[in-house]
Amino acid sequence: MATSGIELSLSPGSNLPAVSVVLPVLNEELHLANAVNSILAQDYAGTLEIILALGPSKDKTDEIAQYLASSDPRITLVDNPSGKTAAGLNAAINKSKNPVIVRVDAHAELQINYISLAIDVMKSSGAVNVGGIMGAEGNTFFEKTVAAAMRSSLGVGASRFHTGGEAGYVDTVYLGTFLRSAVIAIGGFDERFIRAQDWELNYRLRQAGGKIFFDPRLHVTYRPRSSVKALAKQYFEYGRWRRVVSRRHQGTINYRYLAPPFALIGTVLSIVLALISNQIFIIPAAIYGIFLILASLITGKGIIEKLLLPIVLFTMQMSWGLGFLTSPKTLAPSKG
Repeated sequence: MATSGIELSLSPGSNLPAVSVVLPVLNEELHLANAVNSILAQDYAGTLEIILALGPSKDKTDEIAQYLASSDPRITLVDNPSGKTAAGLNAAINKSKNPVIVRVDAHAELQINYISLAIDVMKSSGAVNVGGIMGAEGNTFFEKTVAAAMRSSLGVGASRFHTGGEAGYVDTVYLGTFLRSAVIAIGGFDERFIRAQDWELNYRLRQAGGKIFFDPRLHVTYRPRSSVKALAKQYFEYGRWRRVVSRRHQGTINYRYLAPPFALIGTVLSIVLALISNQIFIIPAAIYGIFLILASLITGKGIIEKLLLPIVLFTMQMSWGLGFLTSPKTLAPSKG
């Protein structure tokens, strides 16, 4: 059932709607300028504004943001004291003036026709949010290996925005181009969510009668984490917060999300039983290890990537599984 007052689509006959591009920004001195420049380079002929929600960065991010804003009047800065992504997005959306919101991460880069194509897809699909491919691309050997894992169903499951696929209606998309009125009507992003806020917002949009549409022609370049520690932390948080979503919204979990925690439990039990009981119990853990190695040899490109992939896949899967299993019920407590 549609929520009262929510607009469910962008009119196919409308001209070029004005667009507000919103970015939550925290410790992004390496990537912020490239992200903003990719927005300024868009071929979109309509009105465009960029709103940077600045968290308490510990690097030179704020200086770069101030320089960018002084260089182009279309760029506006807003404060995000908590540094949390959802809070930053809401602050930027509240500051925005235009009917269409394009969400961009400060470590992502848009293809030149991203916004114009997204508007066309919104009109033709009748969706309140559209998105495309999270095109992971690395610079170092490790980052390139993480990118390969993220594009593989072995690393993050079979979500179309990771692995590609046909255009169509989906549960969620990466980043997204939204109808501002639809986001405002459901109360914006839930600021209790540190991660998975996109999935949670899209769930509420769908519950309100809106549609979410994936189109593989929409491509965003994403820069992966650059170390095992950073990757493990990222996927641990992904697992923790996906568990929160599954608790909050019953029926939203599926086998893809259960595979990492089961793999973790099975591997740990296999090793423990082999150590305290009989060495034969090591077989499940050995099979899992062999599977990672063979899968890496098949999917990896080049010797270094083939060698690093088992480590990257193991880190992603085990960290996600541990986060999911240890996610406390006190995360994102109920409102009021």
